Amino acid sequence: MGATLDLVVVGAGIVGLSVALAAARKGKKVLVVERNAKAIGASIRNFGFITISGQKAGEHWERARRTRDVWAEVAEQAGIAVIHRGSVLPAYRPEAEAVMEAFLTTPMGMECRRLTPVEALAHVPALRADGMRAALWSPHELRVESREAIPKVAAWLEQRHGVSFQWNTVVTAIDGTRISTSRGPIEADACVVCPGDDFSTLFPQRVAAYGLRICTLQMLRVMPAIRTRFGAAVMSDLSYGRYEGFADLPEAAALCRRLDVEASEMRGLGIHLIAVQSADGSLVVGDSHVYGDAPEPFAKDRIDALIMEAFDQVFDLPGRRVVERWCGTYASARDRVVMVDRPADNIRLVMVTGGTGASTGFALGEQVVDTLFA
Repeated sequence: MGATLDLVVVGAGIVGLSVALAAARKGKKVLVVERNAKAIGASIRNFGFITISGQKAGEHWERARRTRDVWAEVAEQAGIAVIHRGSVLPAYRPEAEAVMEAFLTTPMGMECRRLTPVEALAHVPALRADGMRAALWSPHELRVESREAIPKVAAWLEQRHGVSFQWNTVVTAIDGTRISTSRGPIEADACVVCPGDDFSTLFPQRVAAYGLRICTLQMLRVMPAIRTRFGAAVMSDLSYGRYEGFADLPEAAALCRRLDVEASEMRGLGIHLIAVQSADGSLVVGDSHVYGDAPEPFAKDRIDALIMEAFDQVFDLPGRRVVERWCGTYASARDRVVMVDRPADNIRLVMVTGGTGASTGFALGEQVVDTLFA
């Protein structure tokens, strides 16, 4: 590469790009090395939903707030469209309403508010009003189209911040300041490895110590028969029982017990509803969570059917049709939402281990770079 680099980042997903941005903003000379011709993993196979309300209380929620602010800056400068803002979480069960009310009393809920059903429909007219008790409005969230946004972030880093990229290149070993790759060695003062759900290429013994699993999820693109407007992202009672910012509240225990009876198959497959809108009017809908030692290679029609059953319980959109299906995978841990390991003073191994990379990655990147170049 010629002159010695300050930092090599392995992986061009959202976590790697976040580390690269944080380092570039400190004036560091950065190279991102990616094994594929472009980012193809979890960073593009998601909702593009930068979620704040519902994130695990404490440091992770703070990461989400900071990440949302960085996304707003990057989107404007990189020409990334913010398709809609905020989120609406209707509550159809009294137990879900109780969780919503409890959330509003926490520090995380201070900028959120309770909506009447009529107010909720003003944001998202396709919601089912029958049985809706109330809804939570969160003003914090942003929605971008991930498959378009991630390449634009990479191009912006290159053009605006001078970050270099080396695509179609596999890093095979890291020893001190020497990074061995399929295209030859690279010298850099520091290295941050952001491997996504690859547990075996770099530092496999260190990764194994964390007992990580692979989470496979299924997602759908749904086209309404009649164009409808989503002024916000939508979640549901199932989300109140799954997202830690809600589910860790004492009031969520009763909701979870009821959902375990009334929606036991959905709960067993980790299904909870998220629906966001794209620029063409279609909806990205999901998702499920199946855990194992490897990705599930085959999507299951039953899971798609259950996701759409959850969708139809919340939305009144007759004639809607599924026009696209895909699977995503990410690293998952039972005991943490992020993993930052230190193989050496100048090396970090970084993963988001709860599927929230888009929502928390920029802040995590700043934290990693701050410790690496302290």
